[in-house]
Amino acid sequence: MTSRMQYIYIFNVIEIWRFAVSYADKPLQSASAQIERAQSDKSLKPVIEGFFDEATNTVSYVVHDPKSREAAIIDSVLDYDAASGRTSHGSADLIIKYVTSNNLKVMWLIETHAHADHISAAPYLQEKLGGTLAIGREIVRVQDVFGKLFNAGTDFERNGSQFDKLFADGEMFTIGELEGIALHVPGHTPADMAFIVGDAAFVGDTLFMPDFGTARADFPGGNARQLFQSIRRLLTLPDETRLFLCHDYKAPGRDEYAWETTVKQQRETNVHVKDGTSEDEFVEMRNSRDKTLAMPTLIMPSVQVNIRGGRLPAPEDNGVSYIKIPVNAV
Repeated sequence: MTSRMQYIYIFNVIEIWRFAVSYADKPLQSASAQIERAQSDKSLKPVIEGFFDEATNTVSYVVHDPKSREAAIIDSVLDYDAASGRTSHGSADLIIKYVTSNNLKVMWLIETHAHADHISAAPYLQEKLGGTLAIGREIVRVQDVFGKLFNAGTDFERNGSQFDKLFADGEMFTIGELEGIALHVPGHTPADMAFIVGDAAFVGDTLFMPDFGTARADFPGGNARQLFQSIRRLLTLPDETRLFLCHDYKAPGRDEYAWETTVKQQRETNVHVKDGTSEDEFVEMRNSRDKTLAMPTLIMPSVQVNIRGGRLPAPEDNGVSYIKIPVNAV
């Protein structure tokens, strides 16, 4: 078989698979239809502003409907100095300034998952701006795993009650006149969600820029095979779907940070999972690579706070909150 014939064969197989997955996956069908409506009608496209926190390489987003001025804040960052154990609000205050200066009304404070590399500022932003704090409903699995790891005790609820809203796969929501839908994309953690607003998908840590690849899958509850399936699910969305990423680390040879790409770009050039990459190849690569990665610097404070909806552990009898570090347990 010539190279051209091999390419045509692989392309046709992928397109048949893409159609089959989309046909059987009703939430994915709904998401694709929503994206196509937004692409044909500019009034259904959101206005998006990214806020990059270089200390944690995290991108937070304010997404709003230009008609109603209703907005969502996605994956906010609370500044935390690990050496002193002190928190501050510089990153969150930049978001507040943007929201107030543009006369936006915050309806949603959305977390794509319980982050292991930064602390959420959602409770602080909610106090200042209002809005419903939301995450995927599988957060209860993450709470159970890490509640045991950190010996959080019986006072720590493992039912997601620290959040106002737990999204199910395929559940729809609105931001003003903008359509939104939540897709469950586990693998990095059991609770990862992609939130699609208009023609834009906010995919959390599931994907990075095409030249950097994909998320790790070695945290408790993570699974490389599940991650591959979630990524391929996302890459079944229309080619021109805009993908907004939660992190960027500047791949070797790239001088600028970047956090927006498309389904088409990911399918054609992602160094870990572009078209033609088999599930077994990906799993072998991901598992081997993950063994070489150090734990995120802020994983201990981040997870303990984020499974509580961004709130610090309850103060002890001296009025001080404490972060636990399990020794020889991770």
